[in-house]
Amino acid sequence: MALEQTLSIIKPDGVRRNLVGKILSRFEENNLRIVATKMIHMTISEAEGFYAVHRERPFFSELTQFMSSGPVVVSILEGENAVSHHREIMGATNPAEAAEGTIRRDYAESLGENTVHGSDSLENAAVEIAYFFSQTERVNSAS
Repeated sequence: MALEQTLSIIKPDGVRRNLVGKILSRFEENNLRIVATKMIHMTISEAEGFYAVHRERPFFSELTQFMSSGPVVVSILEGENAVSHHREIMGATNPAEAAEGTIRRDYAESLGENTVHGSDSLENAAVEIAYFFSQTERVNSAS
């Protein structure tokens, strides 16, 4: 198994509803180590930059407005197969389709406000981590 890092975001709805501790503890309980974390409030242009891959999608404006509507918690999680493991813990994007016991099943309010974001590939994880964390903010469990 490969030790990987992935980006995790607790979205504005999760922060607003005071779920940060509950969500972060789920990752730790499932053998993902939090190696960097911070709370930020993205501007609309920062949200547009982060989600630029979705610029042509019909939900882009709604997504970027939502992601800049309040603080978010961005974290780097590390562990064995962290990208896929993190996505399993989060559950399906649509909370109605998410498995029992996943974060989205337990906490998401809707498809649009689904509480968490996670990198979908190792390559995207590297890009997303670099978007929010400088090299000096990044650590790994060996440091």
